[in-house]
Amino acid sequence: MPQLNPAPWFAILVFSWVIFLTVIPPKVLGHIFTHEPTVSSSEETNPVSWTWPWL
Repeated sequence: MPQLNPAPWFAILVFSWVIFLTVIPPKVLGHIFTHEPTVSSSEETNPVSWTWPWL
């Protein structure tokens, strides 16, 4: 039963993870985001407390 021999499957697993960890992250991190988040205002706003009608 060849599927019980772990040698080729372990090598395939290791090589696939090496590819995933070396090739894909630089490609994903190389993207430039067009809409950078900006802070709308630097002053803090005080939230208005809500009055509960049943209390």
